[in-house]
Amino acid sequence: MTLNLYAPAVEQISWLTSGKITSSKLLDAYIARYSRLNPALNAIVSLDIERAKRQAKEIDGRRARGEDIGSLAGLPMTVKDCLDVNGLPAICGAPEFTNRSSSVDDAIVINRLKEAGAIIWGKTNVPIYCGDVQTYNKVYGTTNNPYDLTRTPGGSSGGSAAALATGLTPLELGSDIGGSIRTPASFCGVYGLKPTYGLVPSKGHVPPSPHLKDAKAPDLGVVGPMARNIEDLELLMSIIAPDSEKGVLPTSCSELKIAIWQEPLFALSDEVAAAVNLVADVAKGKDALVSVDKPDFEGEELVNIYQRLLIPIITSELPTVAKNIFKFTKPLAKLFAKQGELSFSNTIISATQKTSEIAEAEQERDVIKKKCDAFFEQYDVLIAPVTSVTAIPHNNEKSLYRRKIEVDGNLENYTSLFEWVALSSTCHLPSVSIPVKLSSDGLPIGIQIIGKTGADRKILSIARLLARELNFSPTPDMS
Repeated sequence: MTLNLYAPAVEQISWLTSGKITSSKLLDAYIARYSRLNPALNAIVSLDIERAKRQAKEIDGRRARGEDIGSLAGLPMTVKDCLDVNGLPAICGAPEFTNRSSSVDDAIVINRLKEAGAIIWGKTNVPIYCGDVQTYNKVYGTTNNPYDLTRTPGGSSGGSAAALATGLTPLELGSDIGGSIRTPASFCGVYGLKPTYGLVPSKGHVPPSPHLKDAKAPDLGVVGPMARNIEDLELLMSIIAPDSEKGVLPTSCSELKIAIWQEPLFALSDEVAAAVNLVADVAKGKDALVSVDKPDFEGEELVNIYQRLLIPIITSELPTVAKNIFKFTKPLAKLFAKQGELSFSNTIISATQKTSEIAEAEQERDVIKKKCDAFFEQYDVLIAPVTSVTAIPHNNEKSLYRRKIEVDGNLENYTSLFEWVALSSTCHLPSVSIPVKLSSDGLPIGIQIIGKTGADRKILSIARLLARELNFSPTPDMS
């Protein structure tokens, strides 16, 4: 049969279960596509092909014997290189992790994938320590956006999004602490869910450093699914979070009450604003009630709380990676420092000992959380941009806090790329990024659909309704 590797994962699984193709042959097809397309992208950066071929052959044999293979049925896939996979330990773009033993315990989510019959044959690229909205590092180099190789696919799940967009994998696992699933999904024209915090287990994720024993999962950070359509996201979510909240799900846009988030202080290009308005118009056209509204907070207040909550996460890595993240940590530490310019050691002390300030930020976060709870009693979802712009040109010459991006001819701080994603991360809300349209220069534009805590299945259902009406399935030209 002729293989369309852009076909949904659910369709590819039907090929396997019906016997139209074996897992071994499907894996070979993906490896061949990788050999042809990946050199230009550098999306998939490490391989364990021989082990994957053995697994595929074993699954083919089990299927021939009539055994239960699992819901993924021997589907080959890749995962972000921040998750430990036996044979493919997480390097996370960090030179000091390159000497890790290949024999590691599978991350919990990886174990769930394998139990469902997934065959993991490669890992996708990330920025060092997953700490940027671009994907590049000294170990594996730079990953390119498939729509324009001079631009980034986003970060930190940039390799994941680029691999999905080009049909190198049918499913992916990413992670998100500052838009790391949503931004790459938007930049590459794919779908990604940042789940409710704590819903998907993160044990086996790097960071925290694999050298830190019994390290706790960081506040704000989550592991989540990425795919090329909502149905595949729902499938993957059912495997990595089988205990997701159940409830009555909407079946029509006419049942929905939708808020559109407008934030005058946040940077936003006209084309991204137009994409948000397009979704609003489509929803209105299908009889949804659509209003401009948001929870009762100020944008600047939200971003301030978000940055302060990041401090203990960043500094938890200082014993092993301090020198590499110092340029990122120092500006955050200064939020609390009273004595002006700090030495390196004092930066660590200031950031880690200001527990009362961090507790204050958590209390302020709790106030916004309660406002969000009240808000989602009135609305089903809040729709917002993911970032202010489409995929930006590669720009890694300076530290994050010295870079600039261009938004409709105006220079904005690079860190403004974190503004629109801050609410979902700060308040532990689920948010799904869906592609909406192409920009005038042919780049994907996505929006995010944010829901109340625990409403992951609901926002996926709403995303499916809206995506069906938008009927937009971008595919990059990789000829």
